[in-house]
Amino acid sequence: MPQPKAPSPRTTVKRIPQRANYESETIYQILDEGLVCHIGFIADGQPVVIPTAYGRVEDTLYIHGSPASRMLRSLQQGIDVCITVTLIDGLVLARSAFHHSMNYRSVVIFGKATLIEDAAQKLAALQAFTEHIILGRWQEVRSPNHQELSRTIVLSLPLTEASAKIRTGGPIDDELDYQIPVWAGEIPLKFTAAVPINDAKLAPNIAVPTNLKNYTRPQKLD
Repeated sequence: MPQPKAPSPRTTVKRIPQRANYESETIYQILDEGLVCHIGFIADGQPVVIPTAYGRVEDTLYIHGSPASRMLRSLQQGIDVCITVTLIDGLVLARSAFHHSMNYRSVVIFGKATLIEDAAQKLAALQAFTEHIILGRWQEVRSPNHQELSRTIVLSLPLTEASAKIRTGGPIDDELDYQIPVWAGEIPLKFTAAVPINDAKLAPNIAVPTNLKNYTRPQKLD
């Protein structure tokens, strides 16, 4: 059973600390539901934030890309990195413009990335990327060959310094504003996949697999 992570000075939530969550299970669930992370780092003395896909295996986050990537070339030098993932669950409409908000679940990770050089571990990370996007897809498609592996950099980052922050519920208005005759509440938002579109070169006898027709993301914890 994953244990709560003791917050570090960097991961301790200071703004509205009651929204903080340091449980590994919660952090993992948010990461597993998300599709894109944003990676912040310093390159040539300038702050840079890059969105990218990712995968998770137990307590390790993996990112990958081309050897030509400035981000990956920078990160494998062992510099400090900050990674964030955010899921928007709803728009919160208050009676005042000031108190409008969003319901969200987010994770912030700090650490240093490490280059994966072992071929088996690299392949396992690439499997995690694929399965993170489409569960069961790895078994359906061709695995990366030697040339493709050599043209891909994979970095790992331990999830030892991570925290979540979550907002739920309706608007919180000033007491006097509850008298204003305007609608207030939440507009829930949900990720919904549309009908899959066949590739133009797809053979006519190949049907859309069930896991694609019924595509959804992992559900959030109650």
